Amino acid sequence: MKIIDEFKEFIAKGNAMDMAVGVVVGGAFTAIVNSLVGDIITPFIGFLGSLIKKGAGAVGAGGAVDSANSMASWVIPGTEIKIGAFISAIISFLLISFVIFCIVKGINTMKDKMTKKEEPVEEAPAGPTQEELLAEIRDLLKEKE
Repeated sequence: MKIIDEFKEFIAKGNAMDMAVGVVVGGAFTAIVNSLVGDIITPFIGFLGSLIKKGAGAVGAGGAVDSANSMASWVIPGTEIKIGAFISAIISFLLISFVIFCIVKGINTMKDKMTKKEEPVEEAPAGPTQEELLAEIRDLLKEKE
């Protein structure tokens, strides 16, 4: 039982959850960076290289935007800029991040409910001090005289 309790404490600390969240979100963010580099930046550099190498006439008819699938990609001679793949990677990242956020929020809520919070001890209202009581008794005795 002691090992199970230690494991529960380890999970409840949040270190393991923070690390798991970092790995998952990092993996999703890696997909965005890879898509940005592989699908947009590298083809664009290749396109610029072909312009420099062949002159301004390199964009010709094959360099126009692909009319059949203009939202998904731009076709450039020898390369393709995949805007759709990049947007898909961003949407995947946002969805994965939101799901992880919901899971962590649920775990934190559960952890807060499981940990016993000490109820603040209500202090009794402060009564009169000894000097105040003696002064009151003195005043009452003076009134009787």
